[in-house]
Amino acid sequence: MRKNDKINILISVLLILGFISLALSILYLSSYLIILSLSFIFWGGILFYVAPSRHVPLLFLNATAESAENNIERVLTEFNLTEKGIYLPPKNLFDPEKSLVFVPKIQKQKLPEPEETRITGLLNINHNGLFLTPLGFALSEIFEHKIGRSFTKTDLSFLEKNLSMLLTEEIGIVENIEIVAQNSKITLIIKGSIFEEDNTETIKFPLTYNALGRLLSSSLACVLAKATGKAIIIENERIIEEEKITKIEYLMVEE
Repeated sequence: MRKNDKINILISVLLILGFISLALSILYLSSYLIILSLSFIFWGGILFYVAPSRHVPLLFLNATAESAENNIERVLTEFNLTEKGIYLPPKNLFDPEKSLVFVPKIQKQKLPEPEETRITGLLNINHNGLFLTPLGFALSEIFEHKIGRSFTKTDLSFLEKNLSMLLTEEIGIVENIEIVAQNSKITLIIKGSIFEEDNTETIKFPLTYNALGRLLSSSLACVLAKATGKAIIIENERIIEEEKITKIEYLMVEE
């Protein structure tokens, strides 16, 4: 079987599983099935985009992302969570190769221990916060595939040297990216992102954007958490539409 055929079959299976899970989540009102379905759909959609000679329209990816954001907004509203999400570093994860966002009930909440993240439920053991799969997790794993290594085996210096080439030349999702690191703050200045985003989108799902960020900022938060070994918060994300520039400020959290 040709490589492209295998990729096409994998994409089809992921999308079918995703939409079946989404239908079941609506039928049974299950938050767990919602998260599972979105994971399948994201993987299928992103693989469809990067597969050789196959380019899914960006409208499809944006529509899929909006469905995910809508469901996450419902979950955050249900649990009445308004704090910034914390992208957990490998040392706080049972599986250090995964990415997970911890949305605490209150500010300065103690970060969960690795064993707590082993639980498959949304709430952590002490019920003082919520675990969510980041919007950009699948995209961050594609970044790892392209560079040929896990970001847990890199550092910030590696990202400063290689991230621009990865996103501009290897994958081609931005025109330019600049990393500015100062003390506990990391600022990414991105020009010409392919993702059609604007400032009005934050009105639709304010809790989701506050906790997890957008698709691209979320994927890069996953990358930074692994590379720096620190918990990461998306402190601010600003889009300058007339210049096609996105400025994302990340904060490294020290326990």
